[in-house]
Amino acid sequence: MAEAEAPSGTDGVVDDEVRRRLALVLDTDDLVEAHRLATRLRPWFGVAKVGLELFSAAGPDAVGSLRDLGYQVFLDLKLFDIPTTVNRACRVLGALGVEYLTLHAMGGVDMLRAGVEGLEEGAARAGLPAPTSLAVTVLTSDDSAPPHIVPNRVRVALEGGCGGLVLAAADLQTARELAPRLKRVVPGIRLPGSDRDDQARSASPQEAAANGADLLVIGRTVTKAEDPAAAAAAVASAV
Repeated sequence: MAEAEAPSGTDGVVDDEVRRRLALVLDTDDLVEAHRLATRLRPWFGVAKVGLELFSAAGPDAVGSLRDLGYQVFLDLKLFDIPTTVNRACRVLGALGVEYLTLHAMGGVDMLRAGVEGLEEGAARAGLPAPTSLAVTVLTSDDSAPPHIVPNRVRVALEGGCGGLVLAAADLQTARELAPRLKRVVPGIRLPGSDRDDQARSASPQEAAANGADLLVIGRTVTKAEDPAAAAAAVASAV
């Protein structure tokens, strides 16, 4: 598949290893707009994050459209329900070809384990590699969680068989100590000088990468920038 051309005035396509560490947030209810933005920023991003808004609007078509552009798809639905319901939903989602799927660690060990098993079963039935189940610990908009919550949820993720964690940059040391083999995914990334918006526990790309983040989730600091391509290039250069 041919790579997208870099817009003029940027440094061009970055190394694939860097792009695999950067997830582009597509928070829109318009699949055409999401496709346009994903195409424009493809030179710097290897992963596209589909959240509740876009998936509610476009469903599985959002996943297929982004896979056609060459992206790995990070489906961020933060599933949280009884184990049977989560298992069945994950079985369906696993067949879509997503690379990552989020489940909320608040749901407990049994729910996470049911989700992991359903996701792997769905992918296997479709002849696809097993996706990575990501346990969401504490939202980066929440700065009120007691100190014991993140360690407890990391342990729950481990026991539930998840392959990774979603957590703030400030919690990376805890994740490294308790679950060194789990993939560490950090949202709330902001370039210096960017608005924090509703991200109470934000971090710069340099901070997150230096502290051990495996995947940085990049949204408004790039997508709402005056020059999204230049902002994307700045993020990529920091990783």
